[in-house]
Amino acid sequence: MKSILATEKLRLRELTEGDTAFIIELVNSSGWIKYIGDRNIKTPEQAKAYLENGPIKSYQENGFGLWLVETKHNKNPIGMCGLLKRNYLEDPDIGFAFLPEFIGQGYGFEAAAATLSLAKDQLKLRTLCAITMPTNHASIRLLEKIGLKFIKSFYPPDNHEELSLYQMSFFQN
Repeated sequence: MKSILATEKLRLRELTEGDTAFIIELVNSSGWIKYIGDRNIKTPEQAKAYLENGPIKSYQENGFGLWLVETKHNKNPIGMCGLLKRNYLEDPDIGFAFLPEFIGQGYGFEAAAATLSLAKDQLKLRTLCAITMPTNHASIRLLEKIGLKFIKSFYPPDNHEELSLYQMSFFQN
């Protein structure tokens, strides 16, 4: 299990097949279902397939992906934060989701700000995007707090739900 970065209170690491129970809990939480959608991940086998075909595959193909966010003091998994490469976006986007009991405590900001720094300083990305539902006000506040700006509303391919696109350019030499 590869550690990606650490902050004052958090550690972000690669997800592994050993994280299936946490994945089942997170993707079935009320916020995930409401703002990301039901992924029909109810069993350890389904969670393992999600990990293999999602984050783990992304680590291999892109050198980044969604990472598990855990507290430093007790290694308690509290959410995911990381970078995704979607086929309908030109640039990678930042994504995050936390268990309900850890929302509103600053963990999202701490993880997202550190991920943004990693994208800029280590991965040398020129631009970082984010997508969210226009009704997900908590995510919008967090995206704006880390410096992303609203660009446009759009409909992704094969999806009838309108999304909001946010973006930040790093203007590196």
